[in-house]
Amino acid sequence: MIGQSLMDLWSGFGVALQPHNLMWSFVGVLIGNLIGVLPGMGALSAISMLLPITYSLHPIPAILMLAGIFYGSQYGGAIGAILLNLPCHPPHAVTCLDGYPLTRQGKGGTALGITMIASFFAASFGIVVMIFASPLLVSVAFKFGPTEIFSIMLLGLLCGGTMSKGSPLKGVAMTIVGLLIGLVGTDVNTGTPRFTMGLLELSDKVELVALALGLFGVTEFLRSVNRMEIVGSGVKLGFRDMRPSKAELKQAFFPMVRGTLIGTLFGAMPGTGPTITTFIAYAFERKISKTPERFGHGAIEGVASPEAASHSKTQVDFIPTMSLGIPGDAVMALILGALLIQGIQPGPQLITEHADLFWGLIASFWVGNVLLLVLNIPLIGVWVKLLQVPYRYLFPAALFFIAVGVYSTNNSLFGVGEVLVFGLVGALFVALDFPVSPILLGYVLGPMIEENFRRALLLSRGDMMVFIDRPISASFIGICSLVVLGQLFFAGRAALRRRQALRLLAAG
Repeated sequence: MIGQSLMDLWSGFGVALQPHNLMWSFVGVLIGNLIGVLPGMGALSAISMLLPITYSLHPIPAILMLAGIFYGSQYGGAIGAILLNLPCHPPHAVTCLDGYPLTRQGKGGTALGITMIASFFAASFGIVVMIFASPLLVSVAFKFGPTEIFSIMLLGLLCGGTMSKGSPLKGVAMTIVGLLIGLVGTDVNTGTPRFTMGLLELSDKVELVALALGLFGVTEFLRSVNRMEIVGSGVKLGFRDMRPSKAELKQAFFPMVRGTLIGTLFGAMPGTGPTITTFIAYAFERKISKTPERFGHGAIEGVASPEAASHSKTQVDFIPTMSLGIPGDAVMALILGALLIQGIQPGPQLITEHADLFWGLIASFWVGNVLLLVLNIPLIGVWVKLLQVPYRYLFPAALFFIAVGVYSTNNSLFGVGEVLVFGLVGALFVALDFPVSPILLGYVLGPMIEENFRRALLLSRGDMMVFIDRPISASFIGICSLVVLGQLFFAGRAALRRRQALRLLAAG
């Protein structure tokens, strides 16, 4: 089985190194790296803006490009965090704690060097996990029918909704909003229009591109429109500054390994974003350290461990997305949507039905990570310069490309109107402290859950017990119940603590 995986990987390198595929992989990692450096312009915004391009591409280069943007942005995000104390994206907020103090001590280049080594090591480990986990997934692929697919996607929906940032109740509410948006269009089974409000343009459902660009592109623009400051002036860095000493490498090695293992563990769990993973890795490293007081004042371990966790999780995230159809976060949900646009059904049978895509993607991870390592060394000075671009130029330009991108999908201004509506709705939700990522998760998974639910009931002649009678389905339904009960328990405990605190204040 392992031998077959290695043969498949070899054929995957043949796919990934084809000039056309290699070019789009390079484009993805370059854009991802650039997007990662710029504050506020995360992987979600970049993938949303470039999603229209994938309509005219073959599925393999399209997915290689989107994947390159995803893990390329993880590399770029560390640069602003370490050099400027600027957490361009939430997962890198914890990197600021020790990365920026290292910069103030004149070791910013060393911190970036350690970050690049940790990132490559962790990504490589994550890729190896994907290689050797795939035979197991192939062996169980044909045991998944509509009943099992419904149950496992329901688990992904619950995890994504309840484990999002902020209140679990708000996360569930936003997931339901996404489910309702996913219902808009023509019913596949009956051909009846649903929730179209008499608009012919909505009969073919809400466009994924319009939803993603509105929620993550326009919303980010509306949030940041008044930011006028310029950052990053006076930072200079050369290649020699980025070479850590042997002592520093030795100091970072075991934290790097531990962070990689934590990221791999959380990568296999749907709904646990990279932000949670990096904070857990940092907290664990500080807990086991003999000198915890060094953390927050320039500890190499405080950079190596969370960055390794972030990158290993980024790679392992593709396992539940590609093989089970369960996106680990909003970016994975968007990549899942891109697969569906290309007519590829993610799930246990993807590995056998689209082996060239699956193994080409895995091989491209290594190719892309090598490209990133090579790119970041000469371009580090360029990335620092880009941090000085004023927001009043950056975001209007992004808004222009958003409008052009969504118009190009159907050559219709109706899509541009959809983007505007979803952008305003997203900005309103963000202002009210509601997470918008679960909306995308509900939109992508909702139609697939509905389809498999109806198919399972059709095969069982309407017997709901079919979801309990089949062992695999029953296991996932049980886990779903535990997730709900766990959230109720934590919510009840938090409410009880608030009441006790209020009583103590009243008594005092």
